[in-house]
Amino acid sequence: MGVFRKSNEPDPNDHREPQPAEPPPTDGPPTDPLPPTDALPAARAAEELAALTEEMEQPGESARRSGARRAAELVRSVARTLRRGGLITARGAGIGGRALTERVLLTAPRIPVRDLATLRAQHPHATDPEALADLLTAGAVRTSAAVGAGIGATAMLPVPPAMLVELAAETLVVAAVEIKLIAELHQVYGIPATGSATQRGVAYTTAWADRRGIDAGALAHPAGLAAVAGLAVGSEVRQKVRRRVTRSTLRKLPSLAPLLVGAGIGAMSNRADTARLASRVRKDLRTRSAPPGYWAAAAPS
Repeated sequence: MGVFRKSNEPDPNDHREPQPAEPPPTDGPPTDPLPPTDALPAARAAEELAALTEEMEQPGESARRSGARRAAELVRSVARTLRRGGLITARGAGIGGRALTERVLLTAPRIPVRDLATLRAQHPHATDPEALADLLTAGAVRTSAAVGAGIGATAMLPVPPAMLVELAAETLVVAAVEIKLIAELHQVYGIPATGSATQRGVAYTTAWADRRGIDAGALAHPAGLAAVAGLAVGSEVRQKVRRRVTRSTLRKLPSLAPLLVGAGIGAMSNRADTARLASRVRKDLRTRSAPPGYWAAAAPS
């Protein structure tokens, strides 16, 4: 009498290695992987970003050389995080995509932002908002240039996957530098965002994507920013940030030119982009109405 088995029952005489199950079919094109919830840059990278931008605001060539070394290390640290998370692969998955967009949105609330009193204490010779804004802009521009020069030097390594990881890391670090600059310019001009850390982070990130000051009308209604909690950011905000991340990444591709050519291109491109962003945001903020006496109230004691 024969022995019958169910179709899904294993054969005890079959000693072949088990094969992995086929993935279930999906509707539509594959999506980018979601990042881990701890996201970059975490506490250490956030502290490094704060120290880097403050160092780049200082006069003197020694401070700038030290800042350039710090910028290169920060990019390497972020790149290591991306490799561990499996965000970037040899085929470049995730560059400009959903995964990098989520990283920017998750990083924004962790970016250290100095209030006006702290900024004035650190720069006592800045006697008015424009002078202080000039210093912050110059520091951010130098930081972006240093980051761009670092990714250009990496292009000397003929390993495409490594170059893609460095390029993604540069995109994220420069985005953090520029979002931090936008947030602190709002402090300087007396119209900072309010609400929770997530709401403020979304507001400044949206301003970064729009290349302008925060939307005061939306801030009056935080739900308009869809910043309810964690990843619950509205699709409109995500689309704006994703478009900006994609453009930023594509503009950095020439920095992958071989030898030191890419370093020069990366530095020049980042310098120009950050300076242009600062000019647009400052022009917009000058048209807003700040509370009377806000500048004097934050004077160093």
